[in-house]
Amino acid sequence: MGPPKIGLALGSGGARGFAHIGVIKVLTEENIPIDFIAGSSIGSIIATLYGAGLDIERLYDLSKFFKRKYFLDFTVPKMGFIAGNKVKEMIRLFTFGKNIEELDIPVSIVTTDLLSGEKVVFSKGPVAEAVRASISIPGIFIPEKIDGRLLVDGGVIDRVPVSVVKEMGADLIIAVDVANVNITAEINSIYDVIMRSLDIIQMELVNSREIASDFMIRPPVEMFNSKAFTNLEKIIELGEEETRKQMGNIKKMIKDWELKNGV
Repeated sequence: MGPPKIGLALGSGGARGFAHIGVIKVLTEENIPIDFIAGSSIGSIIATLYGAGLDIERLYDLSKFFKRKYFLDFTVPKMGFIAGNKVKEMIRLFTFGKNIEELDIPVSIVTTDLLSGEKVVFSKGPVAEAVRASISIPGIFIPEKIDGRLLVDGGVIDRVPVSVVKEMGADLIIAVDVANVNITAEINSIYDVIMRSLDIIQMELVNSREIASDFMIRPPVEMFNSKAFTNLEKIIELGEEETRKQMGNIKKMIKDWELKNGV
């Protein structure tokens, strides 16, 4: 038996999800293998960009140009305020038009079927469409239609997709939660109302899933607004710092697994 297969479960959280880049950077610097990634919402964006072969420096460079005006296309409200065509094309461009099964690392993208209430996980097919579905915050983005399903944000049903990466074959799971509720934050817009509601709904579920993951990383990014793509360098840095703090425990977890399994 070889070393453990390690899976990352990257959670939802809007702009705060750029902390995932910092987490991945430190894991790779410390030679922690990343064998599988599952992502919900912003987690699906980072998962597929990294899975498409963009190195960490490229991801850092990309974050500097990630401004809302480049990926938000407002429309007359019907099922959402944002059409989502711009962000779909951006994802298609930066993942080189690949299918999910063509990515360098096995990736699963989590979405929610608005009609059936089921979790729908994509592990093959076009990256851009699946990611566009996974980031479809209800009431903000128009839902994405795929194979007769009306799909919205994966964070609605599985904010940190631990069970998904487990099913992919991971022996050890590192989960990253970037959507802790900031109880002092002001609520001034429909976006704030919707995002706070999703966070509250998911709080208890995430607490129970923490037990199911082997390790939970929670970068302290709750002070940042999930819709403000203006502090991304600091958010990434906090992802790095928190992962470095936890690295001794992560390495111990891997060593314990190897001892237990005679590696």
